[in-house]
Amino acid sequence: MALSTFTFLSSTLLNALLVRAAPVLETRQSFTTLSSSQIAAFEPFTFYASSAYCPSSQTMTWSCGANCEANPTFQPVASGGDGSTVQFWYVGFDPTLATVIVGHQGTDPSKLMPLITDADFFLDPLNQTFFPGIDSKIEVHNGFAEEHAKTATDVLAAVKTALTESGLNRVTIVGHSLGAALAVLDGVYLPLNIPNVNFRTIGYGMPRVGNQAFADYVDANVQLTRITNKNDVVPILPGRFLGFHHPSGENHIQADNSWVSCPGQDNTDGRCSTGDVHTILGGSVKDHSGPYDTVTIGC
Repeated sequence: MALSTFTFLSSTLLNALLVRAAPVLETRQSFTTLSSSQIAAFEPFTFYASSAYCPSSQTMTWSCGANCEANPTFQPVASGGDGSTVQFWYVGFDPTLATVIVGHQGTDPSKLMPLITDADFFLDPLNQTFFPGIDSKIEVHNGFAEEHAKTATDVLAAVKTALTESGLNRVTIVGHSLGAALAVLDGVYLPLNIPNVNFRTIGYGMPRVGNQAFADYVDANVQLTRITNKNDVVPILPGRFLGFHHPSGENHIQADNSWVSCPGQDNTDGRCSTGDVHTILGGSVKDHSGPYDTVTIGC
């Protein structure tokens, strides 16, 4: 499915999206409001996610303006993509943060919305070539899987090189929007192919990527933080009625700009994205780009 293809929602799908899902029993954990220092700790990674929107020629030379200047010690190893048929990506390492960084580009919401709402998409088992030994019950959005497959082997090779060159044992994968979906897929993919390394994934404005089995697998195997901003519509798509579920790890930015850590998967409390944004018409595309604390995503 081409990212540039624009299709309108069918009336059936739109009507289903307008129906507020019934509340589900949430994990019995308390909500936590993040401190200013906890929020600030995400800022370097938010800039890294924003940097992924810049052309590969700029990330390879780390000359992408304010995004790159925010992380001045970063040392690029590889980059790729054309920003159109293949999303931009880059890999390198940050000696200051002591981690290898993998960045995946997102896409314009007008191009992403059809991809995650078009009735032609379906849930598909993960490809055993990329995800060896993964349970066939674990299914993901086929469009996201196709995008991930375009760069998977190149990213894997670059991460191995970055780990060797840096001497580090930690990898942080970041992305916004479609880039966040690719990042969480990398969060599953890379550990299956590079053992004994500490992986962390931080996704901004991430749509739902897979089914319940995928969400459960991510909870058990991926160190994920997904940050959602106010009334951003993208994180509530594709709909849960279609079999999609978010994994845990949400930090939701409130109307007053405070950040609340939401327990459980797809928490329907009003302090969390699924509970805050009831329908596609009640959501905002403007909130999709941020700001995430101090950073508005984009090159």
